[in-house]
This record gives sequence, C-alpha cells and structure tokens, in this order.
Amino acid sequence: MDFFKSFIKELIEEGNTVDIATNISESDVPACYREWGCKVYPLSCTRSPFDKGNISAIKEIRRIVIQGNYDIVHCHTPIAAFCTRLACISLRKKGVKVIYTAHGFHFYKGAPLKNWLIFYPAEWLCAFWTDVLITINKEDYALAQKHMHAKKVEYVPGVGIDLQKFSSKPYTAERVKDIRSQLGLTDENKLILSLGELNENKNFEAVIRALKELDDKSIHYAVAGEGKLHDYFLNLAKELGVFEQLHLLGFRNDAPDLYKAANLYINSSLREGLPVSVMEALASGTPVIGSNIRGNADLVSAQNLFNPLDIKDIADKIRGCLFGEILQGASQNEDICKFGSQNVSKRIKEIYKQC
Repeated sequence: MDFFKSFIKELIEEGNTVDIATNISESDVPACYREWGCKVYPLSCTRSPFDKGNISAIKEIRRIVIQGNYDIVHCHTPIAAFCTRLACISLRKKGVKVIYTAHGFHFYKGAPLKNWLIFYPAEWLCAFWTDVLITINKEDYALAQKHMHAKKVEYVPGVGIDLQKFSSKPYTAERVKDIRSQLGLTDENKLILSLGELNENKNFEAVIRALKELDDKSIHYAVAGEGKLHDYFLNLAKELGVFEQLHLLGFRNDAPDLYKAANLYINSSLREGLPVSVMEALASGTPVIGSNIRGNADLVSAQNLFNPLDIKDIADKIRGCLFGEILQGASQNEDICKFGSQNVSKRIKEIYKQC
C-alpha cells in the first residue's frame, strides 16, 4: 500500500477520484488514503489460487465497479488481478478500462514447472480481457509482447522510488558511525546489507554461507526485515561459526541511513520483479551486487551478478567488491532517474490518458 501514496495523492490533487479495494486489514491501510477522501473497500481474495474467497472477491469487485461507476480499474498482484479481470469482462463493453501491472510474473526463466502450469495459462487467458498490461522489467516485457494478447503491452520501470530521499537525504557522519557502533563495527570492518522478509525466496541463507566461504572476520552481514526464518538463520550462523558476523536487525524505518552505513548492498533473491531495495541502494551511492535474475539484471552490471545457488560465486563477488574493483549498474545519474517516482507517475498518467 505504501508504494502508491505519492501517485494517488497526485491524481487526487489533479481532480480525480481514487478509491481502493484490498484484502489487507483495515488497520494496515495507511490513514492518509481516507484523509484524502479515498473509499477503502474490503475484498475476500487471497494470495492462494485455490482459496474459495477468490470466488466471493469476483462478485465483490463487480459490485464495487458498477456502484462506483469507475472509468479505470487498475489491479496489482496475480490473484487479485485474475479476479478483477473476470469481474470486469462484461463491464469493459460498457467502457470500463482494465489495467494490470504485473510486478513480476510467477513464470520466468528457471521458475518451477508448477508456476508455469498454474499461472501462465491464467495470465494468458486474462490478457484477452486486459486493456493495458504493464510490466516492470525487460524479461517480462519481452514475454508479454510475444505471448500475452492484451490490447496494449507497456513497460514502466518499476513502482517509482523517492530518489531525493536516498540520494540527498541529509545525514551526518555521526549517524552512520552510530549505526556501525551499535553493530560493534570499527572503521576496519566491512558491512554488507540486505533488506527484505526473512523467507526462502530472498535467499539470505546463501549469503550467510558465503561468509563462511570468505573466512574473514572483518566482514559483517546485516539484514533488515522480519520473517519465519529468523531463528533458523541464527542457528545456521552458529553452526557455520559466523554468528558474531551476522546481524538480524528486524523491522527498520531508517533504510536511507542503513544504505549509507553499508560498504556493499547485496540482493540474493531467487525471484524478483524489479527490486525496490536495489534501486534505493543505487540512489544512495552504495555499491550493489545481485543474483543473476530478471529485475536485478535491469539494474546491476553483468559483472556484478552471481549465480544465487553458487556460494563460491557469491563469495568471489563480495570479495571483488570489498577489496577490488567493481562496477555499479545504474547510479546517481540519468540511469537511476528513470526509476524515480516522478518518471513512473508520468508514464502511468500517460497510459491512463490513452485509455
């Protein structure tokens, strides 16, 4: 819900009406939406394609769109988008335009066969009921152009990040020193940083194992995020003898400072659409290495990509960045600017106007 705040505010300030339908709890909906006059409708859909709540959601969405008399329905996330496009089949004949932003297809190069068997047919079918299909990385864009029969297929570089917040946010050397001091680091220590949920897909385990491969006590690894694998990672670090080098920071709201305090940002995910944290790190001027997957490949130089299943490859890339030469991908120049909120908002508004 946080990704779209600035964009929705812009739309409202320009005289548009924007309402939201979501399955998250009412308490988790940012208060600003209601303050701006947005209606927030609850939905029964879930992330599971087999949940009965999705059938109810189709009826709910259809009722909401009819009663609200909306011109455009813009959906996100695969299951909600599936429900929305089914709900709006007949409404499109009455002028409703349906837009879907795919934040990373679940079928991709190297994806499990079940993903292709479940999600590809669903996306292929629903594309016929889609006025504009928006993709946020080049691999998905190429696939959608070739195989998805939406009325239009567009490429928009991500969800937009606040470049100023990360590139020119006022910070002090004392604040960076304080963060590193809390972790027990000196100037001689090197700090690697990751942000994200502690789950299998983020693949933080591979980086922890790479610490063992590096065999250098001066290198520390901090992860900001929460998740079910918290205790598993701590036990793994103890087993590998790198417990003192691992720092699980939990939920943090000081990401700009964390980026500045780190010597290297690493995204080790097995799957991404277009990783926001990588864009934020690059905007902060922090060197980045990442797994050789779609999304990362849009942002990081080929020399800085690694096989996420190859611990030695990860360790070699870390060593090359911290103690050798490494090239950044997009940086604080025109390359990273295209991923900024201003440019992304402009592109989506253009798409709305063309509908």
